[in-house]
Amino acid sequence: MANGILIIDKPEGWTSMDVCAKIRGILREKRVGHGGTLDPMATGVLPVFVGRATRAVEFAAGSDKEYIAGLLLGVVTNTQDTSGEVLEERPVHVSQEELEAVLNRFRGPIEQVPPMYSAIKINGKKLYELARKGKEVERKPRPVTIHRLEATRGGFYWNDGAAKPEHPNLFFLRVLCSKGTYVRTLCHDIGQALGCGACMSSLRRTMAAGYTLEEAVTLEEVQEQGEALLRPLDSLFLQYPALTVRSPGQEKRVRCGNPITLPGITDGTYRLYGQNGDFLCLSQARDGTLTSVKNFF
Repeated sequence: MANGILIIDKPEGWTSMDVCAKIRGILREKRVGHGGTLDPMATGVLPVFVGRATRAVEFAAGSDKEYIAGLLLGVVTNTQDTSGEVLEERPVHVSQEELEAVLNRFRGPIEQVPPMYSAIKINGKKLYELARKGKEVERKPRPVTIHRLEATRGGFYWNDGAAKPEHPNLFFLRVLCSKGTYVRTLCHDIGQALGCGACMSSLRRTMAAGYTLEEAVTLEEVQEQGEALLRPLDSLFLQYPALTVRSPGQEKRVRCGNPITLPGITDGTYRLYGQNGDFLCLSQARDGTLTSVKNFF
């Protein structure tokens, strides 16, 4: 039975659920989920959780993510990216310095109004379903955080070593952001702040849940190598220190869902392992008592 995490380099034109369906077929495992949706036009890091590892999807979905996005100035579309209908085209006279000055407004905690072409539900209806019918509804701004935001005209280098081609009105953004950030909305809002409008022309996710493009594999590689490419579940939690239970009795308590006592332990979050090395759970320590946050055995 397959259990673990695949770091997929999602191809353009596929939905995240398409990727999950493909992996279900390859590995013959029904329990498959992903750690953060990528739109069909986007490529890059998509953590896919298989078997028992699906219990950890929530931890990946809530993590920070990094992207490289094409910022096409002078073009406004109904989807806020180049897959949509062009609503407006404007002349562009923006220097790198002028763009940098505007980017300062978008660094740190900001609020975004979710785009109409998104899967957010309002009154039980997905926004994109309403948008396709020509309807627009009021959306409340949502807080997100842009931890890092850089821009260049020439293009950041992608994992194949080749820079994207230049365009007179094209810049590239490297964005490190919190869960829930819409990068195409960020592009749209930057264009509005510049006065010329903008949309997103491309999107590549370079990091998610701590996994990077350098670690990602293609669907073709999964087809060829299968379970050999699965990463262990605890690789998602390497930012936390590891602890091993001190006795069979402690391990039995953990496996029954009970807290255990480890005097002298520092408060915090830990990876907890059984005496044979099995990853048991993510645990929270407080005042010498370890309580399970999520069990994975």
